[in-house]
Amino acid sequence: MKRYLAILGLLASCSDGAFYEKNVAIADRSWEYRDIPTFEVKVEDNKAKYDIYINVRHTNQYDFSNLFLLLHQQGKGIKDTAYRHEISLAELDGRWKGKTAGSLVEVQHLALTDFVFPDTGSYIFRIEQNMRKTPLTEINDVGLKVIKK
Repeated sequence: MKRYLAILGLLASCSDGAFYEKNVAIADRSWEYRDIPTFEVKVEDNKAKYDIYINVRHTNQYDFSNLFLLLHQQGKGIKDTAYRHEISLAELDGRWKGKTAGSLVEVQHLALTDFVFPDTGSYIFRIEQNMRKTPLTEINDVGLKVIKK
Protein backbone atom coordinates (compact mmCIF):
# COMPACT_ATOMS: atom_id res chain seq x y z
CA MET A 1 0.00 0.00 0.00
CA LYS A 2 2.84 2.42 0.84
CA ARG A 3 4.42 1.75 -2.55
CA TYR A 4 1.10 2.48 -4.27
CA LEU A 5 0.71 5.79 -2.40
CA ALA A 6 4.29 6.81 -3.23
CA ILE A 7 3.70 6.15 -6.92
CA LEU A 8 0.44 8.09 -6.83
CA GLY A 9 2.16 10.99 -5.09
CA LEU A 10 4.93 11.02 -7.68
CA LEU A 11 2.46 11.10 -10.55
CA ALA A 12 0.38 13.82 -8.88
CA SER A 13 3.42 16.03 -8.33
CA CYS A 14 4.12 16.34 -12.07
CA SER A 15 1.98 19.42 -12.66
CA ASP A 16 3.94 21.00 -15.59
CA GLY A 17 3.17 24.57 -14.45
CA ALA A 18 -0.57 24.04 -14.31
CA PHE A 19 -2.83 26.97 -13.45
CA TYR A 20 -5.31 24.42 -12.04
CA GLU A 21 -5.02 20.68 -11.54
CA LYS A 22 -7.17 18.32 -9.53
CA ASN A 23 -7.61 14.55 -9.71
CA VAL A 24 -10.49 12.64 -8.14
CA ALA A 25 -10.10 9.02 -7.06
CA ILE A 26 -12.61 6.51 -8.41
CA ALA A 27 -13.86 4.42 -5.49
CA ASP A 28 -12.65 0.81 -5.71
CA ARG A 29 -11.40 1.56 -9.27
CA SER A 30 -15.01 0.97 -10.36
CA TRP A 31 -16.53 3.93 -12.23
CA GLU A 32 -20.33 3.98 -12.36
CA TYR A 33 -22.32 6.15 -14.76
CA ARG A 34 -23.74 8.11 -11.82
CA ASP A 35 -20.26 9.01 -10.51
CA ILE A 36 -19.38 12.28 -12.25
CA PRO A 37 -16.32 14.06 -10.80
CA THR A 38 -16.77 17.84 -10.70
CA PHE A 39 -14.08 20.50 -10.95
CA GLU A 40 -14.47 24.22 -10.17
CA VAL A 41 -11.98 26.49 -11.92
CA LYS A 42 -11.79 30.10 -10.73
CA VAL A 43 -10.73 32.40 -13.54
CA GLU A 44 -9.36 35.89 -12.93
CA ASP A 45 -7.85 36.50 -16.39
CA ASN A 46 -10.40 36.13 -19.18
CA LYS A 47 -8.02 37.55 -21.80
CA ALA A 48 -5.55 34.66 -21.61
CA LYS A 49 -5.70 31.43 -23.58
CA TYR A 50 -5.77 28.10 -21.78
CA ASP A 51 -5.17 24.47 -22.68
CA ILE A 52 -7.48 22.09 -20.84
CA TYR A 53 -6.47 18.47 -20.32
CA ILE A 54 -8.33 15.45 -19.03
CA ASN A 55 -6.15 13.29 -16.78
CA VAL A 56 -6.79 9.56 -16.60
CA ARG A 57 -4.98 7.01 -14.48
CA HIS A 58 -5.82 3.36 -15.01
CA THR A 59 -4.24 0.06 -14.08
CA ASN A 60 -2.57 -2.30 -16.51
CA GLN A 61 -5.61 -4.58 -16.03
CA TYR A 62 -7.96 -2.15 -17.83
CA ASP A 63 -9.95 -4.12 -20.43
CA PHE A 64 -10.04 -1.63 -23.31
CA SER A 65 -7.61 0.27 -25.53
CA ASN A 66 -9.64 3.48 -25.32
CA LEU A 67 -11.98 5.45 -23.09
CA PHE A 68 -15.00 7.53 -24.09
CA LEU A 69 -15.80 10.48 -21.82
CA LEU A 70 -18.19 13.40 -21.76
CA LEU A 71 -16.68 16.72 -20.69
CA HIS A 72 -19.43 18.96 -19.36
CA GLN A 73 -18.83 22.73 -19.14
CA GLN A 74 -20.86 25.47 -17.50
CA GLY A 75 -20.27 29.00 -16.32
CA LYS A 76 -20.73 32.66 -17.24
CA GLY A 77 -21.04 33.10 -20.98
CA ILE A 78 -20.93 29.37 -21.76
CA LYS A 79 -23.99 27.36 -22.66
CA ASP A 80 -24.18 24.19 -20.58
CA THR A 81 -22.47 21.81 -22.97
CA ALA A 82 -21.08 18.30 -23.09
CA TYR A 83 -18.45 17.23 -25.58
CA ARG A 84 -17.60 13.58 -26.19
CA HIS A 85 -13.92 12.65 -26.21
CA GLU A 86 -12.29 9.38 -27.17
CA ILE A 87 -9.00 8.90 -25.37
CA SER A 88 -6.68 6.34 -26.91
CA LEU A 89 -4.95 4.44 -24.11
CA ALA A 90 -3.00 1.78 -26.02
CA GLU A 91 -0.92 1.41 -29.15
CA LEU A 92 -2.06 -0.99 -31.88
CA ASP A 93 0.38 -3.60 -30.54
CA GLY A 94 -1.19 -3.41 -27.07
CA ARG A 95 1.47 -1.31 -25.31
CA TRP A 96 -0.01 1.30 -23.00
CA LYS A 97 0.36 4.97 -23.93
CA GLY A 98 1.34 7.54 -21.32
CA LYS A 99 3.54 7.40 -18.26
CA THR A 100 3.74 4.15 -16.34
CA ALA A 101 4.69 3.55 -12.73
CA GLY A 102 4.28 0.00 -11.54
CA SER A 103 0.78 -1.10 -12.48
CA LEU A 104 -0.52 2.47 -12.99
CA VAL A 105 -0.68 4.22 -16.35
CA GLU A 106 -1.23 7.99 -16.61
CA VAL A 107 -2.56 9.62 -19.77
CA GLN A 108 -3.26 13.30 -20.38
CA HIS A 109 -5.69 14.12 -23.17
CA LEU A 110 -5.78 17.64 -24.64
CA ALA A 111 -9.51 18.36 -24.61
CA LEU A 112 -9.51 22.09 -25.44
CA THR A 113 -6.71 24.17 -26.90
CA ASP A 114 -6.43 27.97 -26.84
CA PHE A 115 -9.65 28.11 -24.83
CA VAL A 116 -10.68 31.61 -23.72
CA PHE A 117 -13.06 31.96 -20.78
CA PRO A 118 -15.72 34.53 -21.71
CA ASP A 119 -15.68 36.21 -18.28
CA THR A 120 -14.02 36.03 -14.88
CA GLY A 121 -15.49 33.90 -12.13
CA SER A 122 -16.13 30.22 -11.47
CA TYR A 123 -16.50 27.63 -14.21
CA ILE A 124 -17.61 24.07 -13.60
CA PHE A 125 -16.29 21.08 -15.52
CA ARG A 126 -17.61 17.56 -15.01
CA ILE A 127 -16.18 14.33 -16.42
CA GLU A 128 -18.61 11.51 -17.12
CA GLN A 129 -17.61 8.07 -18.31
CA ASN A 130 -19.37 7.24 -21.58
CA MET A 131 -18.48 3.62 -22.22
CA ARG A 132 -21.01 0.84 -22.75
CA LYS A 133 -19.98 -0.80 -19.49
CA THR A 134 -20.89 0.21 -15.96
CA PRO A 135 -19.17 -0.07 -13.67
CA LEU A 136 -16.05 0.57 -15.69
CA THR A 137 -13.30 -1.17 -13.77
CA GLU A 138 -9.58 -0.45 -13.33
CA ILE A 139 -9.92 3.33 -13.65
CA ASN A 140 -7.97 4.69 -10.68
CA ASP A 141 -8.74 8.39 -10.97
CA VAL A 142 -9.67 11.15 -13.41
CA GLY A 143 -8.88 14.82 -13.33
CA LEU A 144 -8.75 18.17 -14.98
CA LYS A 145 -5.64 20.21 -15.72
CA VAL A 146 -5.70 23.81 -16.96
CA ILE A 147 -2.55 25.45 -18.28
CA LYS A 148 -2.48 29.20 -18.81
CA LYS A 149 -0.53 30.13 -21.95
